Amino acid sequence: MTEWIGETFTSDAGWNLLEALVDLEDRMAGTEGERRGAELTRDALAEAGARNARLEEFPIQGWVRGDSEIHAEGTTQNCIALPRSPAESARGELVDLGYGLPEDFEEADIEDKVVMVRSDVPEYFDRYIHRREKYYYAVAGGAAAFVYRNHVEGCLPPTGSVGTPEEPIGDIPAVGVSSEVGARLARRFDGRELSIAVEAEIDDATSRNVHAEMGPDTDEVVLVTGHVDAHDIAEGASDNGAGTAMVIEIAEALAARETELDTRVEFVVYGAEEVGLVGSDHHAANADHESIRTIVNSDGVARGRTLEFYTHGFPELEAAAERVADRFDHPVKTVPRMGPHSDHWPFVQWGVPGYHVMSDTGEQGRGWGHTFADTLEKVDIRDLREQAIVLTELVCELAGEETTVEHRAPEEIAAALEDEEQAAGMKVIGDWPYDE
Repeated sequence: MTEWIGETFTSDAGWNLLEALVDLEDRMAGTEGERRGAELTRDALAEAGARNARLEEFPIQGWVRGDSEIHAEGTTQNCIALPRSPAESARGELVDLGYGLPEDFEEADIEDKVVMVRSDVPEYFDRYIHRREKYYYAVAGGAAAFVYRNHVEGCLPPTGSVGTPEEPIGDIPAVGVSSEVGARLARRFDGRELSIAVEAEIDDATSRNVHAEMGPDTDEVVLVTGHVDAHDIAEGASDNGAGTAMVIEIAEALAARETELDTRVEFVVYGAEEVGLVGSDHHAANADHESIRTIVNSDGVARGRTLEFYTHGFPELEAAAERVADRFDHPVKTVPRMGPHSDHWPFVQWGVPGYHVMSDTGEQGRGWGHTFADTLEKVDIRDLREQAIVLTELVCELAGEETTVEHRAPEEIAAALEDEEQAAGMKVIGDWPYDE
């Protein structure tokens, strides 16, 4: 039967939810907008035919943005606070560390200074350095404040959280500035004193995960996931409204193929991903990892036509993605490296097989993501539908009796992170869960 392909290619279910999500005032973790987004997602899953659609609440550290400022020699430079920055002011000499590579921090005297770094890494560097890693290098060096400069042009200051699981509020004030403001600061004020002020409301809050199920009532399960929260400065269309829409499209398509499923499929759309994977951490802490056959996590899909799969060293996952893509003659890119920065990771870090699915745009970094420009017109409905067809087939294959993906020992995951030189950075930001 191929009718489901045509139905998916003409479906509006995911797109309708995406439009509803981006029209909410904001979906920042712990806000009314995030709660409403979770409710809309729950209702869309139920309408798609999933059973037991429900919300699961959990507590989080709340953070609500206030005004932020950079003052330099009588000028005021535009900036926005990074979520979970402390509501504090700081003053110090500006030190522009460029890309903010580990060796840049090692070689510089940054104590009591304001450190500025770019949001990208150079092409010759062999791994991505997350914003939080750069922030905590600054903290470890005794910096007074942290300035995160976007590498994408267009007067777009980037957002993105700081903080650790143990200490959700960061140690020093942190702000994002556009590429253009960063260039101005470096040109005019590097080595000169400036001040940074961050205002924010910090209190306890509540977030929610959305759960629903489809297929036979088996002990084993395939997880199909995304996250509904977004940063408050934009619509959050690609990050991650499109991923939430993808979960709905897969549910719609699987409803027509439910009798083909040999394993239960659980749809989980997480809250509070953007502030440290809090929703997926909550789920992982309460789930039976051995019962999870694999995870298909959509975060960053439909930004381009080519699907990109981080496969975390599971060769069976790489083979399955390529096999299904060949079936539909759809372009894919598989990356066997570890990818510890989305909602699959609280499971994969313990050896559960999992994908991080996104789009390969040919560009480095988040593109429009985490900026004011993450708006609906950046998402292509055709890409969403085509990718939903491929991912639906992939989920069916992973849920089949003939497909087996062996779990890995946590020690193997830890060793791979060491081999890829990601371990040191994870230890700096408090994300290293393994015993030394």
